[in-house]
Amino acid sequence: MADRYRLLKVTIVGLLLAIGALVTSFPFFWMVSSSLKPPTEAVSYPPTIIPENPSFDAYVRLFTELDFGRYLFNTVVVVLIGGVGLIFMAMAGYGFAKFSFRGRGGLFLMVLMTLMIPVQVTMIPTYLILNELRLTNTLVGIAAPTLVSAFGIFLFRQFMATIPDELLEAARLDGAGEMRLFWTMVLPLSKPILAVQAVLTFIAGWNSFLWPLIIATEQDKYTLSVALSLLNQQITINPTLQMAGSALMVIPIIVIFVILQKHIVQGFTMSGLK
Repeated sequence: MADRYRLLKVTIVGLLLAIGALVTSFPFFWMVSSSLKPPTEAVSYPPTIIPENPSFDAYVRLFTELDFGRYLFNTVVVVLIGGVGLIFMAMAGYGFAKFSFRGRGGLFLMVLMTLMIPVQVTMIPTYLILNELRLTNTLVGIAAPTLVSAFGIFLFRQFMATIPDELLEAARLDGAGEMRLFWTMVLPLSKPILAVQAVLTFIAGWNSFLWPLIIATEQDKYTLSVALSLLNQQITINPTLQMAGSALMVIPIIVIFVILQKHIVQGFTMSGLK
């Protein structure tokens, strides 16, 4: 009787989760489906869930007529530059986790306090600094604010605190220097949290909208998110093109998450262990 009740309970929970997953994923499915519809079918009533005559014309038009190839290239470059910051955040997290120095607690507290400062508040001073460095209207200037984040340092610090000190001391006794220790032991052991922060950095750079819009004065320096907002201004309203542009923004994030989801879950779990 108990086994039958447990099976019924698991079945009901599974059905509820399946229904929730379908409801949650339906907007994404509608977006991809609409991007494959001809313009007339996209605005027809009643709407069709599955395109009757699927076509990739909208995607082709994005790259041939609307220069989305340039915007995609800019976005990829911004993401790659932001990825360099992973090493800086890992170094900072390692320092806070495994080195004792005067003022460590206060300095780490200051890092955490920056999490309470809205990004919009720092945009003007950041812009002025980059303007003095002649980095406005450049891809480096767009990527600069994503190089280091307080939350990333916090994640690395929490994860690296779980690495046994005895393991590091044994490597030091064998003659390993601190840089060699960091590159050959600490980073390989930190793959889960590197995957977590890599995804967060990728999403931050990929979806960045307001900052590229502010710092880029020429359209050929825009990223995909800014270019997507221009679709309503460049041409008459075309739902198929808009859905194709949105799919181009969303699909890479989903692919990256699916590839790294095992490490992401492991990283978030272990970063909370003491």
